[in-house]
Amino acid sequence: MLKKNLIALGLLALSTLAQASQTIDVYRDPNCGCCKEWITHLRDNGFTVNDHVESNMSAVKQKLGVAPRLASCHTGVINGQFIEGHVPAEQIAVLGKRPDLKGIAVPGMPMGSPGMEMGDHKDAYQVIGLTRDGKDEVVAEY
Repeated sequence: MLKKNLIALGLLALSTLAQASQTIDVYRDPNCGCCKEWITHLRDNGFTVNDHVESNMSAVKQKLGVAPRLASCHTGVINGQFIEGHVPAEQIAVLGKRPDLKGIAVPGMPMGSPGMEMGDHKDAYQVIGLTRDGKDEVVAEY
């Protein structure tokens, strides 16, 4: 049992080191409070965040190829792939292993997702990957 715990701890440490070296650009509306909370979640999980305040988020999403059906309130970019909405840091950390995806998204603003914590209430939600040929794929469920 101790050996399994040590292995798990080692993997967690390696995962954290991998995340720490990643920089993400986040584009958000100047009036969005939950966007700031999501940025805090990213920083707390070792990401370096470049925070960009934008007055026209629709144009940002369109430029990055975010499908309207996947839209949320803020958009991140890491290594050319988009991250739309309240995606957990653990999903962003492994996105680079999926070059077949244009990006990942948590559509809408589900309660309990990173940046949308409000007490004990948690909605079930999915992280959706958008393939390079435009198809949706569920990559994680919470």
